[in-house]
Amino acid sequence: MVSCLSVLAEPKPALAWPPPPADPRVVYVRQISEPQDIGVRPAALLRFANWVTGVSNSRQKLDRPFGLSLDDAGNLLVTDTGAATVSCLNLAHKKWQSWSSVGGLQLLSPVAVVHHERTFFVADSGLGKVIAFDEKGKIQFAITNELERPSGLALLGDRLLIADSQRHQIVVCGIHGEFISKFGQRGRGPGEFNFPTHISMDSQRRIYVTDSLNCRIQVFDADGHFLRAFGSAGDGPGSFSRPKGVAVDGDGHVYVVDSMFNNVQIFDDQGRLLLAWGEAGAAAGQLCLPNAIVINAKNEIFVADAFNHRIQMFRYLSKP
Repeated sequence: MVSCLSVLAEPKPALAWPPPPADPRVVYVRQISEPQDIGVRPAALLRFANWVTGVSNSRQKLDRPFGLSLDDAGNLLVTDTGAATVSCLNLAHKKWQSWSSVGGLQLLSPVAVVHHERTFFVADSGLGKVIAFDEKGKIQFAITNELERPSGLALLGDRLLIADSQRHQIVVCGIHGEFISKFGQRGRGPGEFNFPTHISMDSQRRIYVTDSLNCRIQVFDADGHFLRAFGSAGDGPGSFSRPKGVAVDGDGHVYVVDSMFNNVQIFDDQGRLLLAWGEAGAAAGQLCLPNAIVINAKNEIFVADAFNHRIQMFRYLSKP
């Protein structure tokens, strides 16, 4: 059992990593655990049940945020496995919309979500499918072909990439759900997986996959051809125990969340460790079984701090 503090401490005024006197590269910004944290006003909260599908006012707070993504408008999408909900946080317009069921189908274990135009895609590992629905909660279609336990989602243009942890592969579908291709099988070699969990893209259309039980990150080109891998099992900086979310910032640095180390490690594009921050706890900058990470165009970093029932926001400070 991971020991995490139960009392949230007040954030320090200038919480940053690396600590002084070194120049800071990552700074703490804030946490998000409920609609008020993004500026949703009390009057709007009273109308919450009118614009939230299948979620009552008593379930507004995050329980176990698990999956994160950003859409083209900069909205933060969150899956919550504790509350069995999917949420869309419009940070610019201070709106928080959630779904616990779509088209009469109750979500069981939503683990990943992405948004393309008017369609939300949710990977539900309990249902064993990816469900496509619109903002009114109407199901458009479901993807089940080649899937057993979908765990991660990413968009690459008009293609949807699905990590399936049980089948140890990446499935590529069209935006309307049609099967295109797949790559990967169980193993330890290049391009092989041992329970892949998370998947993301960089600005060069490279694909990053968390190869969880092989304790590494694998990198592929846009067609699924293996490029390189980095990381190995260990208990020190630069190694992994339970790697989870992976994301890339505007300078091409690769961020990896490790749920057992309760930290985030930053690597260069060749897999060399640059910086790590985080430790077990519930204070600002501390983590308890973190699972996912995304980075927007402003180099704002969002980390799903699952067992602290919150999302923590940081910012990467790029050198001039």
